[in-house]
Amino acid sequence: MKANAGTDPLVAAVDQGTSSTRFLVFNARTAEVVSQHQVEITQFFPKEGWVEEDPKEIIQSVYDCIERTCEKLGQLNIDLSNIKAVGVTNQRETTVVWDKGTGEPLYNALVWLDLRTQSTVERLINKSPGKNKNHLKPKTGLPISTYFSAVKLRWLLDNVEEVRRAVEEDRAMFGTVDSWIIWCLSGNTDGGVHITDVSNASRTLLFNIHTLDWDLELCRYFDVPMDILPKVRSSSEIYGCMKSSSLSGVPISGCLGDQSAALVGQMCFKEGHAKNTYGTGCFLLRNTGSKPVKSEHGLLTTVAYQLGRDQPACYALEGSVAIAGAVVRWLKDNMGIVKSTAEIEKLAAAAGSSYGCYFVPAFSGLYAPYWEPSARGIICGLTQFTNKNHLAFAALEAVCFQTREILDAMNQDSGVPLDQLWVDGGMTSNRLLMQLQADILCIPVVRPTMAESTALGVAMAAGAAEGVNVWDLTTDHLPQVVSETFVPQINPNGRLSRRAVLKQTLLKWIIALAFGPSLGGPAEPSTEPSRPLRSA
Repeated sequence: MKANAGTDPLVAAVDQGTSSTRFLVFNARTAEVVSQHQVEITQFFPKEGWVEEDPKEIIQSVYDCIERTCEKLGQLNIDLSNIKAVGVTNQRETTVVWDKGTGEPLYNALVWLDLRTQSTVERLINKSPGKNKNHLKPKTGLPISTYFSAVKLRWLLDNVEEVRRAVEEDRAMFGTVDSWIIWCLSGNTDGGVHITDVSNASRTLLFNIHTLDWDLELCRYFDVPMDILPKVRSSSEIYGCMKSSSLSGVPISGCLGDQSAALVGQMCFKEGHAKNTYGTGCFLLRNTGSKPVKSEHGLLTTVAYQLGRDQPACYALEGSVAIAGAVVRWLKDNMGIVKSTAEIEKLAAAAGSSYGCYFVPAFSGLYAPYWEPSARGIICGLTQFTNKNHLAFAALEAVCFQTREILDAMNQDSGVPLDQLWVDGGMTSNRLLMQLQADILCIPVVRPTMAESTALGVAMAAGAAEGVNVWDLTTDHLPQVVSETFVPQINPNGRLSRRAVLKQTLLKWIIALAFGPSLGGPAEPSTEPSRPLRSA
C-alpha cells in the first residue's frame, strides 16, 4: 500500500538508546518512516568500570528530536494533527532517581553497562541461601548481577547522601529511562505520570514475572521502599498525554524496553521466532509464548511484551552480550585503529581472516551464558604478521562467536533449534558481519531493509492501544517488510574448529580470573591461519 503522507494516520516513537536518542514518525498504514531526527548522547566514565549519562541531557535530547522532526514534517507539508500517538522505547536497566518536587535528577543515570555495583552484588549473593547468584531466579528469571536496576538503586541508596535523604523525606522517584521520559513528557512536576511497562519492570530484579507486579519479598531483599517505584502497566495502553511540546495533547500509549520493541518490530509474534539486535551490546530474544521458560544454560527469562491491559503477557528467553558495537567504538576512540565505525568493514574485508588472532571484548565482564563480572578483555594469538586489519576482523568475529554461544544455550533450553535468525540494529549495515554471522551460526540470517525495528515495534504498540486504534496487529494486517537473507557459505568444519578454539579461550580465561593464572589462561591459538570468509 502506498503511503499518503497527507491523510494517513501517523504514529511517533521516541527511541532512547545508550549512544543516541531518536524520534521517528511512521505511517500507520505502511510502516514507512516519514521523518526522523537523531542526537548523540554523552557517556561519562568517572572511574574504571563506571558508566554514567546525564538524565537532563537525555530528556533534552528527546525534546530536541521531537521539535526537529516536527519542523521536518512541516517542510513536507504534513499536518502534525495526523500524529495519533507516541510510543517510548529505551535502553533497559539504566537507572534514574529524581526529586518529584523539583523534577531534578538526584544523580547521573547509572547505565546498564556500569560495573560499580560488583561489591554490592557480592554482598547480596553472600546473604542468599547457599550464596547462590540464581537465588531470585524463580521469581525474576534473572541472576543477581551488576546488569540489573535493583543493584544500581541499592548502590545509590548506599553511596549518595542526596538520594538517601530524598527517599527518607518521601521526595524520591525511581525509574528506568522509560519512566523518566514518560514522566517528563506527560507533565513533569505538573501531573507527570510515573509508570513503567512489564518489559522494563522485568529487568529490575524487583518484579515478579509470574504475578506481573512488584514483589514485596524482592523489595525487602534489596531493602528498597515500594513507594518510590513506578506503577506497572501493559506495553500498549494510554498512560497520559504529551505536554509542553509541538505534540501537546497527543496520547503516550506505547512503552517497551528496546529489545522487546525490536522483537515486536521484527514481527516475532509466534512462539519460537527469534531476533538478535546488534547495538552497543548484542541481545538475542526468542519468543516462548504465554508461559515463561526456565533457562538451565545461563540465559534470562524475561517478559517480552503485553499488548494491552487485558491481554496475556508474552515471555522470551534472552541472551545478553555486553559489548558488540561498543568494541568498534573502542577501536575508534581508545585505540585510533579506525577513524569511523564504517571503516571497520573495509579493514576486516582487506584481511579476510583474523589469522589466528582472537578477541574477547569483556570490557564490562561477560554476560550470558557465563555471568562473570570480573572477566576482562583479552586479545591473543598475536604474531609479527598481525596488523590492524586482522584485529578488525577478530573484533567482528568476536561479536559473532558470542552470539553463537547464546544461540547454542537457547537451542538447549528450548529443545528446538532455530532455523533462521532475524537481525536488526546499527551493526547490521555491515554486510561482512552479517555474512560472517550466518557462517558461524550455520543458519540463514534475515535482515530487514528497513532497519528501524526497535522504533517500529513501539510505534506499533502505541498505535494499537485501546483508544488510539490506528494500527492493526492481527496477522492478516501486519506490514510486509522487505528483507535480505545471508546464507551460510563456508566449510562447516573450518567454522566449528575456530569456534571450538574461541570457546576454549573463553573458558580458560574465566578460570584464570576466578582461580589465578596458575590454573588456566588463554587457549593456545591454532598455528594454522583461519580460512578466508568465503572459502569453500
